Amino acid sequence: MNTVTRLALTAALLLPLAACVTEPAPAPTPAPPKLTPTQALNAVLAVAKADDRELAIQPVRDPEVEDLREASVAAQKRGDWKASAEALNQALLISPEDPAVLQERAEVALALGEWDRAETLSRKALELGSKTGPLCRRHWATIEQSQLARNQDQNAASAHAQIASCTVAGFDRM
Repeated sequence: MNTVTRLALTAALLLPLAACVTEPAPAPTPAPPKLTPTQALNAVLAVAKADDRELAIQPVRDPEVEDLREASVAAQKRGDWKASAEALNQALLISPEDPAVLQERAEVALALGEWDRAETLSRKALELGSKTGPLCRRHWATIEQSQLARNQDQNAASAHAQIASCTVAGFDRM
């Protein structure tokens, strides 16, 4: 038997074995770490920081609504998230379509671990409010965190991608 024949025979015998060898499956992409409600809220607030070149317009608010918003912040500082939620619920009775109050209530819902409610409120605020700026980023970040908490990782990735669309490059003020 010559060398060429031996090589051909060896190849013929090894070829079926080579077909059995497969590459190991790629390691699954690790799921994002699950955050506590407070960590989820902090993630939202970190995304919301305004660019000093961004124009952020603040509407004139009803003084009673403003008092309730301040009461909500005071309750948060005490760690009383339920009192914060109640103050914002009262504010929403007065001004039910205020995107900022809706968003603040959504963030309190995050802190309370009320994931579905947080997303619903943020979506309503997004519908009613501006599609740019820090508040817009807070809407999408809240939606993202709510979805992550409910293991909707693909939807959360989509929400995360929307955050960048909320930032419109401003102009340099020297």
